Amino acid sequence: MTGASSGIGEATARLLAGQGWRCILVARREERLRALAGSIGGEPETCDVADPDAVTAMAGRVLARHPAVHLLVNNAGIPARGQADDVDLDLLEHVARTNYLGGVWTTRELLPGLRRAAPHGGAHVVDVVSIAGAIALAPAGAYAASKHAQLAFSRSLRAALRGSGIEVHTILPGYVQTEGFPQHALMEHRLLRRIVAQPDDVARTILKAVERGRSEVVVPWFPYRLAMFLNGLAPRLVARLGARVVRTSPAFRAKAAEHGPGDG
Repeated sequence: MTGASSGIGEATARLLAGQGWRCILVARREERLRALAGSIGGEPETCDVADPDAVTAMAGRVLARHPAVHLLVNNAGIPARGQADDVDLDLLEHVARTNYLGGVWTTRELLPGLRRAAPHGGAHVVDVVSIAGAIALAPAGAYAASKHAQLAFSRSLRAALRGSGIEVHTILPGYVQTEGFPQHALMEHRLLRRIVAQPDDVARTILKAVERGRSEVVVPWFPYRLAMFLNGLAPRLVARLGARVVRTSPAFRAKAAEHGPGDG
């Protein structure tokens, strides 16, 4: 599991460990990884998924110990401020490498282990994307672009692996309150705080998706699935409404400019 040191990753690791899974925890913060691994009986693997060489080395160590991998959760992600037309280009590249390419590299490197596990109880890839992968708000343009790419990869991977015994599950959280995405502005708003989920909510959704074979899940369902449906029918209308909300709502304006939906 990547991005395991906090937020959705930590919550998912704790839930899976409680269900009997042996979790390999991947993130950059070694001290936090070791503490979490010690508390749940997992294995820490310090790795920055934005570095393809580091991913290759990490995957080699994992496969040497565990030739068959039954579950991969691509959860690592970072926020990005700024619109697509003026965001710092170094930041845009770093966000794309972490949020999108990190999952591509990790999946490709661990695919041999997933293939070995497939005939023996099946194998699963879970991509924790974001509602920002389906609906883009301008103030979070760089983040949304990385998540759009991640969503496209997850969907295309599902098609490519159909019939292989490896199931691909795409999770699209809305706003989630975590250390990296604190959601201060939304949580201070009496009504908008209701659309903010907690990491445990997403963790339970991930487990259910794997157990029930669900391909693509939005969490929480309302209002985000409805927004995706409307965006498919009338994208220009949704874009206008989104721009209006960002302009008129201090909470949304502050939040969208800060990060964008999701935990990464």
